[in-house]
Amino acid sequence: MSHHQMVVVGAGSAGLAVASQLKVKSPNLDIAIIDPATKHYYQPLWTLVGAGIFPKEESERNQSEFIPAGSTWIQEYVASFDPENNIVSLRNGNSISYDVLVVAAGIQIDWKKIPGLKETVGKPGSGVCSNYDYDTVSSTWDNIQNLKSGTAIFTQPSGPIKCGGAPIKITFLAADYWGKQGVRNNIKVKFLKGGPGIFDVKKYIDSLTRVADDYGIERVWNMDLKEIRPEKKEAVFQHLESGEEQVESFDMIHVSPPMSAPDFIAKSPLADSAGWVEVDKKTTQHVRYPNIFSLGDCSNLPTSKTGAAIRKQAPVAVANILALLQNKSLQEEYDGYTSCPLVTGYGSLILAEFDYDKQPMETFPFDQSQPRYSMYALKVYGLPRMYWHGMLKGREF
Repeated sequence: MSHHQMVVVGAGSAGLAVASQLKVKSPNLDIAIIDPATKHYYQPLWTLVGAGIFPKEESERNQSEFIPAGSTWIQEYVASFDPENNIVSLRNGNSISYDVLVVAAGIQIDWKKIPGLKETVGKPGSGVCSNYDYDTVSSTWDNIQNLKSGTAIFTQPSGPIKCGGAPIKITFLAADYWGKQGVRNNIKVKFLKGGPGIFDVKKYIDSLTRVADDYGIERVWNMDLKEIRPEKKEAVFQHLESGEEQVESFDMIHVSPPMSAPDFIAKSPLADSAGWVEVDKKTTQHVRYPNIFSLGDCSNLPTSKTGAAIRKQAPVAVANILALLQNKSLQEEYDGYTSCPLVTGYGSLILAEFDYDKQPMETFPFDQSQPRYSMYALKVYGLPRMYWHGMLKGREF
């Protein structure tokens, strides 16, 4: 069994941000990062890839470029946690002990929970597409370009997903594209969401509703996708309250699949009743195991699961980890800040920023609830550079 002062599970946005910042502040800290992936993806770009703005290759880099110098990279899957004995077990049979553990393993995409989805998504001619995987994201643009008439459905599941605004963003972009091509009047655009409304923060609801109205998008609330019947091009939805099923025919359907905490976390002693790592929402410290911290999508921090949230969570986690190592009290607190750059069309974006209480926490000295090109430019050109060259390199913003 090997031992490291610090073990970080996950080399995604959260894991690398924490590990890199720790190395900047404490260069001699012995850090091991566990993640089998050889590629790293800037997933916020996938909405734009699905809308034909970027090739998907723009979102991909080699993972090795971002592992902090001086860290140990263990390219293996985690099998289980033994927090009582400070041990992480790997699928290959090896075990690693730690002084402090950071769990930042992201979120699990549950394609198989929708019968008919896994075997059809991204397949030519199926009409079924999704921006939620590198291998399927290009199929969204193929479907948008090829559809000249018929019915286009866009879904959003109930329950937590990464970037809760992403499903409506691709709906807006598709409707905008079809308008520019002069075919929007031939296409019925429907957005079916397993939730009660277009957005959760009051300030931004009116503007988003106006955008949806302008595009003629039909919205149906509290409907979860339950099955795809590919041979008939039918989607079966179920109403969350009544339980009644509704069958929708489609020519194209963009599916935002259900998601959950990774199985190896959900089945572990670290999880809450819903499967997420159970932490204090202010400090990111585990509520039962004080030498364990968690942030990002796999944690139960009650905020939207976005890269912007991680950008604010990481410095808090790092400061509190260093305080713990020095036997000091944990002082830094996270206020729930998150951001949803809501693309409303080609060249326009509403930058929603808010805290745990759904109160706006806006960065710029103007009303961010109005669609603007400047905010679109920030998402398209600014944020990817901040991510690759700043956040993953341990720089704080």
